[in-house]
Amino acid sequence: MNQLIKRAISVSGRSSFICLVRRFRVSSQNMVIAVGDKLPTVDLFEDSPTNKVNLAKIASGKKVVVFAVPGAFTPGCSKTHLPGYIQKAGDLKSKGIAEIFCISVNDPFVMAAWGKEHGAEGKVRMLADPAAQFTDALELSVDLPVLGGKRSKRYSMVLEDGVVKEINVEPDNTGLSCSLVENIKV
Repeated sequence: MNQLIKRAISVSGRSSFICLVRRFRVSSQNMVIAVGDKLPTVDLFEDSPTNKVNLAKIASGKKVVVFAVPGAFTPGCSKTHLPGYIQKAGDLKSKGIAEIFCISVNDPFVMAAWGKEHGAEGKVRMLADPAAQFTDALELSVDLPVLGGKRSKRYSMVLEDGVVKEINVEPDNTGLSCSLVENIKV
């Protein structure tokens, strides 16, 4: 069976013509991220614009969890999404997760302040994607004018050695259902 057809069928166990059509638009820089894909090599930032972090390189040889939010300090992200991962960080790490990363299309200073406010240090690493380059490379950006324009869809991923093993993208892009920590399968 053609690899493209196998991938369309294997995405979340559902066959979808839309998934199949979207896969034809894939290029080396832009991809609809799916189970079996490697992360793109795009720099993110931690704490300041001078501290570049390449998630693809960090995830090499490790099992990590990545989740993304539409915006730091927004209600759903601050009351539910980030706190859930912080509270369950120990549980995830006891099951073999080396690190947990939170990504948002914000500047690194905002992400650092948001993480500090929620006690993320040592539990969840806060990564900024200020120009949405990482988010665009995954084709997981969404236009949210009320939050300032281009933002990330809300999602979670489990990576093993830089390869996506599980991905959960919220059906409405911003809701709080499948991307919550409770739905991570380790």
